[in-house]
Amino acid sequence: MPYPWENRERVRTSIRAGGLSTKICWFLGAIFAIIGIVGGAIDARIGLEAIHWFLLAIALFAASITSNIGWAVSWYLETIEAKKKE
Repeated sequence: MPYPWENRERVRTSIRAGGLSTKICWFLGAIFAIIGIVGGAIDARIGLEAIHWFLLAIALFAASITSNIGWAVSWYLETIEAKKKE
């Protein structure tokens, strides 16, 4: 039975599907970080306290890492296979 990362079509499909959620999480994390910076700079509550915006940004950045790790592992494994063929 092959390992999950050896099935290339499955890996590519999961990376494509996860790519959109990664981009959304990263974009929202950047927006939340900016809102936290602005809220901290003007010393006002913008819906939440500034620290809460930063915590949301950190959580979304951490969520976006998972798909990037899958992409990196896939790229690494394909590179190793290409080197073995040489």
